[in-house]
Amino acid sequence: MTLFDQVAKNAGCIRTHTIEERCARWLLLTHDRCNADQFVLTQEFLALRLGVSRTGANLAAGVLAKAGFIHYVRGKITILDRKGLEEACCACYFAMNDYFKKS
Repeated sequence: MTLFDQVAKNAGCIRTHTIEERCARWLLLTHDRCNADQFVLTQEFLALRLGVSRTGANLAAGVLAKAGFIHYVRGKITILDRKGLEEACCACYFAMNDYFKKS
């Protein structure tokens, strides 16, 4: 998958999936690369990654936290239920993850 393919997939994801699905996808991809259940993450950075306002990012993270998938406080996020995040995310996560596993 070329960089152009990745950008095109991300643009399609933004157009067709909810903020919560995209947030779950991004958190899973980050979790995969950090290899840690807790990492530093500000509202502003999450909003930039999702292409939404800080309020939108906070609301999406709040939905995932209320479901018990994550704990999010003071710029730190903890993944509590990875399987739950996998169920909440869009299919784009699995496509991107397959690509990165092959690389």
